[in-house]
Amino acid sequence: MLFDTIAGIATMKGYSALNVIRVSGSDAIQIVNRLFVGKNLDSQPTHSVSYGHIVDDSIVIDEVLVSIFREPKSFTAENVVEISTHGGFLIADKILESLIKNGCRIAEPGEFTKRAYLNGRIDLTQAESIMDVVNAKTMTQLTLANQGLSGQVKTLIADLQTDLLTLIAKIEVNIDYPEYDDAIVMTNDIIIPQTTDLVTKIEAILIKSNTGKIIRDGIKTVIVGKPNVGKSSLLNTLLKEEKAIVTEISGTTRDLIEGELNLGGLLLKLIDTAGIRNTVDLVEKIGIERAKKALSEADLILLVLDQSQSLTEADKDLLELTKNRVRIIVGNKNDLGNSVNLENEKMIRVSAKHKIGIEALENEVKRLFIDEGLLGNNETILSNTRHIGKLKEAKNALLEAINASKNAYPVDMVEIDLKKAWECLGEITGEYGSDLLISTLFSKFCLGK
Repeated sequence: MLFDTIAGIATMKGYSALNVIRVSGSDAIQIVNRLFVGKNLDSQPTHSVSYGHIVDDSIVIDEVLVSIFREPKSFTAENVVEISTHGGFLIADKILESLIKNGCRIAEPGEFTKRAYLNGRIDLTQAESIMDVVNAKTMTQLTLANQGLSGQVKTLIADLQTDLLTLIAKIEVNIDYPEYDDAIVMTNDIIIPQTTDLVTKIEAILIKSNTGKIIRDGIKTVIVGKPNVGKSSLLNTLLKEEKAIVTEISGTTRDLIEGELNLGGLLLKLIDTAGIRNTVDLVEKIGIERAKKALSEADLILLVLDQSQSLTEADKDLLELTKNRVRIIVGNKNDLGNSVNLENEKMIRVSAKHKIGIEALENEVKRLFIDEGLLGNNETILSNTRHIGKLKEAKNALLEAINASKNAYPVDMVEIDLKKAWECLGEITGEYGSDLLISTLFSKFCLGK
């Protein structure tokens, strides 16, 4: 049953001050009331908190606070009860067992949010933004997530839907009621410019989404170079911790070492790799192969050169290997000399050991990936990969409609592509979507959400 009463632990299990058990469904208040010794919960108003104890089979499980949220003024738009208990591994589990014994079932991952969506409390963009809020690691990520949660993304898409639906409706009138003298005859001369205007609006949103996606997902950044150029020192300096072992011995790093850096709201997923060179050492060979694989999957490559020495063949090979990739050439060991000068190539000169030039490197990363003017304007930015993909599908359908119009297809044929674009937009907000899509999305949520 979809609308039976569900229960789940909403807080992370483990040693903590508090745990919260969430219950939602038509019988939520009555079921909790059977276990609650304190005020009669059936008579308590919505958005109230009651002190008491949870008791099962005459055994006191815990001293608790119980919050009541009556339908429809709750997160799920159903009756919701939240039980705040002491932390630890045992108490929340015992209360959950007692709730199940009295008529609840364990909630599936994301089921509370799924019910909020199915009950019209939130749309799909807001539902997905909840997990973005939970997963945010920088304030910039949190700002974008809150845009979705507050309904700004929904409004952005709804405006496109309104314009498109107006166009479709006019075509429908032409097809179904040709006798109406006051109806505008929808010719291709009218359809093409209106559809082109929609495409222009979508393209503007997609351009901004490049920044949004980078902020949401972070930048997979791989540090590469020949052995002993200071890759691990650079990683440690950027992370401000001794993550990687640093020695004067070539080939010290033999496996991938990872860390995350909050770079002014931009999340860098840093990966230090084994120095790439020819070697007979089996373990080092495996590390180099992993380095090459990471290199092929990187969004950004930090190619580190030892600028205190002239370029070697290994350096030149790496310059050639990465020349068509998004990269920053980092000249390390600036404190020991400047023997490297690259023609027509920008190089950020640093000393990882003495923390010199690091700010210039960070600024170069932001210059490559972030439109800071866009962020400063507080514009609504798409960042979710699924949303961006569906918007691209909508754009392609509109382009098909324009092409059909230019080829003088009947307007009812053009309308097919316009309706397809409208459906794609509807899949973003969840107004138009399959049960499989909905189930798959919410299965990725954590328990209790």
